[in-house]
Amino acid sequence: MRLLKLFSLCAGFSLSMAASATDLLQAYRDALVNDAVYASARAQLAAGQEATVQGRAGLLPLIGISGANERVRRDGVPEYSSRGYSLSLSQPLIDPAAWQNYEQGKLQTAVSETAFTFAGQDLILRVAQAYFDVLAAQDTLASLRAQMTAIEEQLASAKRNFEVGTATITDTHEAQARHDLASAQELAARSDLEIKRAALEQLTGNPAGALATLRADAELQPPQPMQMAPWVAQAEEGNLDVISRQLALQIAQRDITRNRAGHYPTVDLVASRSDTRQRNNILDQNGTGPTTSVGVQWSIPLYSGFAVTSRVRQAIALEDKARADLESSRRIAAQSARQAWSGVTSGLAQVKALEAAERSSASALESNRVGYEVGIRINLDVLDAQRQLYATQRDLAVARYDTLVNALRLKSAAGVLQEDDLVRINTLLQAPAAR
Repeated sequence: MRLLKLFSLCAGFSLSMAASATDLLQAYRDALVNDAVYASARAQLAAGQEATVQGRAGLLPLIGISGANERVRRDGVPEYSSRGYSLSLSQPLIDPAAWQNYEQGKLQTAVSETAFTFAGQDLILRVAQAYFDVLAAQDTLASLRAQMTAIEEQLASAKRNFEVGTATITDTHEAQARHDLASAQELAARSDLEIKRAALEQLTGNPAGALATLRADAELQPPQPMQMAPWVAQAEEGNLDVISRQLALQIAQRDITRNRAGHYPTVDLVASRSDTRQRNNILDQNGTGPTTSVGVQWSIPLYSGFAVTSRVRQAIALEDKARADLESSRRIAAQSARQAWSGVTSGLAQVKALEAAERSSASALESNRVGYEVGIRINLDVLDAQRQLYATQRDLAVARYDTLVNALRLKSAAGVLQEDDLVRINTLLQAPAAR
């Protein structure tokens, strides 16, 4: 019974350790909380949402109250005290500039929301890239370790053969040189893995422990639709930077109208109520008494030193700039979609080619091992076949990672990248093997 309990405890501990392994989705959700760039974008969104409130304020009533309590002393006049208040209200009735400010405020809020959505897509890409960079570095290190094991065996064999006189010292020196080179490469790979882990930790804010790895039998799906043209067309209209530039163009157009409003009259409804009281040592109290006024106030600008005309010309130039920026953004988005599309399609083809190369390399290694056992191959042939197999496996893993990241980049260029895309990729991962 005790052995059974101990086994259950160890099994539960092993399961908890496996469950604690970080997968791609968990890394992304940690980054949502801890990434400083995303936190900055969140704060910028909160600030940008206030633009609508501030723009609407120009259309709402302006109410104010003021008052004074004074003691006045003048030569030849008895000292007296004065106190009073004034309550005023002003409601714009016709104010084209204020209306344009309100519309611009709504557009500026939309720009902030678009920028925040873009920051979310960028975070998905950065997390995926950093995550697969770690996996690629791990694969490189594992490949070099496997090569090191084979080289150490070859070096030991060369030394034994030299001792018994069946090999020359040259064979030993060559094996030692390969061993030293592999050792240096392994050290460099360890350093690169630490750098990649640090980059992932910077995003997630947590130590990058054991990571879920891509399953060997994972099926990489081609993009849908399978043609490049629909993706490019979607990128030219749906890319988030393009949308942001479109909003900026609308803001610039409204800015022209707002500045032209400097030539237009404004009409306000105004109302006020005031009361002033005075008291001195001779007269008990006197004053004007409460006064209430309601009316309409209008203003027509006549001359401002051509400042309004200058601001209109400036706004027109800025509209031209915004239109050019929009066109540039469309071209960049289209090019990004083309590059990502090519990366996905060529990556899928490369994965298939490397899978075939992996099978061929495994067969070649087995053939060299058999040949070595029967004496028609030397140990160096086996070592070269092992090195070729490990390099092919490493290149295959990198090609898979790059294809997955390029698929995300393609959706980002089209403006349709979402967390669900990470969820689908996460289903291709498996818990890391126990070490």
